Amino acid sequence: MRRLGVIVNPIAGMGGRVGLKGTDGPAVLARARALGAEPVSGLRAARALAELQGVAVLAAPGAMGAEACAAAGLACETLDGVTMDAAGTRDAARAMAAAGVALILFAGGDGTARDVTGVVGTAVPVLGIPTGVKMQSAVFATSPAAAGRLAARVMAGEARFREAEVMDLDEEALRQGRVSPRLHGVALVPEERVLMQAGKAGAVVTDEAALEALARRIAGEMGRGRLYILGCGTTMRRVKRAIGFDGTLMGVDVALDGRLLAADVSEAQLLRLTETTPATVILGVSGGQGFLLGRGNQQVSAAVLRQVGRANLVVVAGAMKLAALDPACLHVDTGDAAMDAELTGYIAVRTAPDRSAMIRIAA
Repeated sequence: MRRLGVIVNPIAGMGGRVGLKGTDGPAVLARARALGAEPVSGLRAARALAELQGVAVLAAPGAMGAEACAAAGLACETLDGVTMDAAGTRDAARAMAAAGVALILFAGGDGTARDVTGVVGTAVPVLGIPTGVKMQSAVFATSPAAAGRLAARVMAGEARFREAEVMDLDEEALRQGRVSPRLHGVALVPEERVLMQAGKAGAVVTDEAALEALARRIAGEMGRGRLYILGCGTTMRRVKRAIGFDGTLMGVDVALDGRLLAADVSEAQLLRLTETTPATVILGVSGGQGFLLGRGNQQVSAAVLRQVGRANLVVVAGAMKLAALDPACLHVDTGDAAMDAELTGYIAVRTAPDRSAMIRIAA
């Protein structure tokens, strides 16, 4: 019987809601825990695995795979002698490749993708359950449920495959406001337009003049006494600079009355700030991928969005960036199925001072 390999990075994504840029390295992990970060990868992996039934599974032990299988009601054979670290991830991937699994389904971020594909290359198909903070690589499904559905197709022999880039960002450079992406290799992944996310693409030069003018317009429209929660990325940096401050390139900042109130905030900070003060959330769109929520801005959580209200969500993106999306929709992956469903539907995306485009949001 064809077997599915399952690997979970138990610390992946812990830094997102507390405003960190990942959990690479013991010092950052310790800081994330000190800030109250909780594991998310096991729950997201179980959500994906719940889409699979009657599949033979070879899993890494404990929190690295077997626990998520149990939570999803899947029986599994467990690997022995695997340590709970990046070396253990590589050892598990190597053992699964040697065992001839049909697919390695892993839960993590770009660092986990590097560890898995660095061992198996394109010899074994892989598929990422998105549980990290950044996820620039084109090896991830759009959501945990999408990963599970796509894995089920692979295990049923109903999928074709293609090569995809494995990218990663230097987390320390991100904390210093520099975006430093690097290609680490290629992987063999299921070929699917809708359920797989694309790789991250850079800014579109032809959008720049319109976005600069729009940033100034947005800054001029801001009312007094209202919080403005500003997302990450180059488009949102234009808005921050138009208000009068640089802010954080890959973090979430809050403005009030034309000034920076709080920089690089966490989910907890946002919940406190929006508890008694009306707020608007302004977000950009990840180029090439079309993600609005769930990729690098986990601080803007489902709980924050409930306090703010969907009606107070503003989206800003260049017209050419939107035109390049395939499929032509925006994605949300907050980790809360009810909130994702509430966010679906059409939204007006502002592309220039007096222009907008109606784009569908898909969960």
